[in-house]
Amino acid sequence: MIYKYLTILAASFLFILTENAAAQGPSLPIIELKAGMYRIEAELADTPAARQTGLMYRTFMPTNTGMLFVFPEKAIHCFWMRNTKLPLTIAFIDDDGKIVNLSDMEPETQNNHCPRGPVRFALEMNQKWFAQRALGPGTVITGLPKR
Repeated sequence: MIYKYLTILAASFLFILTENAAAQGPSLPIIELKAGMYRIEAELADTPAARQTGLMYRTFMPTNTGMLFVFPEKAIHCFWMRNTKLPLTIAFIDDDGKIVNLSDMEPETQNNHCPRGPVRFALEMNQKWFAQRALGPGTVITGLPKR
């Protein structure tokens, strides 16, 4: 009888661990960025698969973490929030590291969020992260990958 309960307990524990890992997304390389005096740990989405998945299905993101999207060429790269459960703010960043514009994005929507000009970088953070730190267009993000 005790064996049956231990088996059920072990299976439940494994299920919880698996669900938690799925909610946090795939393991991507981490890059350290800085926005003024603020340190950011950003997952690096620099492949087509990583960029396509982004932060989909995540249910939690720690305060000073985000996802940096890196594209091979400068263009008007637009984003939407299909299957994304977290409210986010996206910063579109030029090659010099300057934020071009910010856009607040609501979960589970399909509205396009686009940069005001061609960019190679986009940084998604929890919604209001930039506003709470008085960071906006013109702020320089350092630590971006070199071409």
